[in-house]
Amino acid sequence: MKALVVRLDSFGDVLLAGPAVRAVTARATHVTLLCGPQGEPAARLLPGVDDVLVWQAPWEGFAAPAVEDADVEGLLRRLRRGAFDAALVLTSFHQSPLPTALLLRLAGVGRIGADSVDHPGRLLDVRHRRLPGRHEAEAALDTAAALGFPPPPGDDGRLRVLPAPDTVALTGNGPYVVVHPGASAQARAWSPRRCAEAVESLADAGHRVVVTGGPGETALTREVCGGTGVDLGGRTDPRTLAGVLRTADAVVCGNTGPAHLAAAVGTPVVSLFAPVVPAERWAPYGVPFVLLGDQNAPCADSRARLCPVPGHPCLDEVTAQDVVAAVHKLLGETA
Repeated sequence: MKALVVRLDSFGDVLLAGPAVRAVTARATHVTLLCGPQGEPAARLLPGVDDVLVWQAPWEGFAAPAVEDADVEGLLRRLRRGAFDAALVLTSFHQSPLPTALLLRLAGVGRIGADSVDHPGRLLDVRHRRLPGRHEAEAALDTAAALGFPPPPGDDGRLRVLPAPDTVALTGNGPYVVVHPGASAQARAWSPRRCAEAVESLADAGHRVVVTGGPGETALTREVCGGTGVDLGGRTDPRTLAGVLRTADAVVCGNTGPAHLAAAVGTPVVSLFAPVVPAERWAPYGVPFVLLGDQNAPCADSRARLCPVPGHPCLDEVTAQDVVAAVHKLLGETA
């Protein structure tokens, strides 16, 4: 059986699809993952993926292409060449799978399943309805099982990635805590000032601190490091970042892709979690974590990208000492 798994949004979302991908892999002879450009690096880290198709959907993201620029015909040609017997369409709770399902139907995919609130007409062969309170990783597994891909025996359902490289040349020898100050949306980010205070306080508490960030975050990581942390801003790709996170004692970050990457390599997380989306669905999955931030703030469940409350109190009322205490709690739990 040739199977297609679709997850068209971000890096972290694709990582959360990993357990469902493994469920499909256990019963299919070949698995292709269709993802967007932001999710491609994560797709290439997932065990069980034989091939990756990349396509930017005009209904995903905040810089989606115009429909006429999306090369829908090109995607349909690639899907028809794939001759897929089944497709699992994975979406977040607020997204519709039906535009994707329509394209899959036009491409001749044999059997299509997804979680859908909306009536799908003839677009879905299996219409699943997610249970309340399920984490995104669990909801994806539930949908896969409904389509005939239950979790394989012995699989614990946690996030995983392919083996990460040794990164001691980047981090230096000895234990360390990672602070990752960036986030894809301003509403989910702790302020640079607070992050810098946390780096200094962690160092004062005896921890070596490594600060990570993408190529566009080098000014941020430099500011947060001060003269205290090891600055890896712009020096890691997703695979090497996995290695850096894997050997950390703990990772301090917001609700962003590296939080899920830390979970995928088994590292505890201090999650600075803005409640613009619910933590029960998006908190680090399958590892010990401490959730910081006011989960009942006025921005709760707003899905805001820019904080709608002056002063960003849900996160910026969290102090550096709160972070130090959370790190120590996690180290005590995992000792």
